[in-house]
Formats: sequence, C-alpha cells, structure tokens
Amino acid sequence: MKLAKLVKEYGLPYHVALGIDLYSGKESELFKWFLASILFGKRIGENIAVKTYKTFEKYKVLTPKKILDAGWDELVKILDEGGYVRYDFSTADKLSDICKVLLEKYGSLTKLYEQAEDAQDLEQKLLEFKGVGPVTVNIFLRELRVVWPKSDTAVSPFSLKAAKKLRIKLKKERTKKFMKLEVALLRIWKNFYKKNKQPSL
Repeated sequence: MKLAKLVKEYGLPYHVALGIDLYSGKESELFKWFLASILFGKRIGENIAVKTYKTFEKYKVLTPKKILDAGWDELVKILDEGGYVRYDFSTADKLSDICKVLLEKYGSLTKLYEQAEDAQDLEQKLLEFKGVGPVTVNIFLRELRVVWPKSDTAVSPFSLKAAKKLRIKLKKERTKKFMKLEVALLRIWKNFYKKNKQPSL
C-alpha cells in the first residue's frame, strides 16, 4: 500500500473541495468552515451537505450576521433548496442560536480560539453551542490542526477503522500530510468499507 497514492486519490481536504481558504486563517474563512462542519455533522448524505453549503454560498449567507439577518424563514428556504429537508427547521433554529451566542459571547471564532486555554478547553467552548456535538467539533477541528496550534482533536474513529483494515499505523501529527491521510481514510471508510466494498488501491 503506497500512502502517497492513497492520499492523492482520496485525500483532498473537505474545505479545499468547498473552495474555503482555511489556511489563510481569516475569520471569514473560519466561519465558512464552521458552517460547513455543522452541515456535515448531521446524519445526512455528504452530497446533500455539500449542496446545502453551496446554496448558502449562492445567496451570500456566509457570516454570523448574514445568517441572523436572513431570519428563520429564509434559512429554511436555503436549507430546503440544498436538500437539507429532513433537518431544515431544527438546523435553522440551531444556526440562529449559534450565531447569536458566538457574536454576543465571543465576537468571532478567532476570539473564541484566543480565549481557549488549551485543546480541551477549545473543544469544550465549541461544545457549549446548542446543537454542536462531538462529531461536528471533530470535523471542524480536524482540518484546523495546521492552522490553530491548540486544535488537537482525536483522529476520526472511521479513519481509524479504515487504517486498521488497510494495516496502516497512524501517528497523529500537526501536518497537512497527516490531515490529508486522515481525510483519505475517512472517505475510503464511507465509500467502501461501510458499504462492504473493497477499494481498488
């Protein structure tokens, strides 16, 4: 098994695929990824989450203020257009609440990060948002390891399962190479092993 081939074929980071410049560290890009992570965090098809994020992008509703200004009805329309119908009402509620608390308590994700004492405190602060659970936090912080030094979330259990299947020994590192490997393993698990298929690697 050549890791280089595995990473090349399956390791495109989700934020890159969405056109989010996470490596810039800009607040606008951080929030875009936070929004995408919230959408990915539900038990819903990955393609639907992507389409829904792109719908938010289409209507330029990509900041906490824009989300709050849009209002509940408009958020539901965006979610429905993206195919996020199963969770439209609850997600509209959640996004409104998260954005309100984020702006009132911290002002921005950057300031939330600056106030975090360490990796554990960072995760705890994110978990305090109503409707944000461990899965969403893991998705959000996984691709931020090389941007936020205090981001040290656990390796996804699905990536670990794929690594075990492929007999790959994982050693968590704060590098783009490791992040891409984890993403590749996650995709392989979701696209193949979860469906009892074998990847052609």
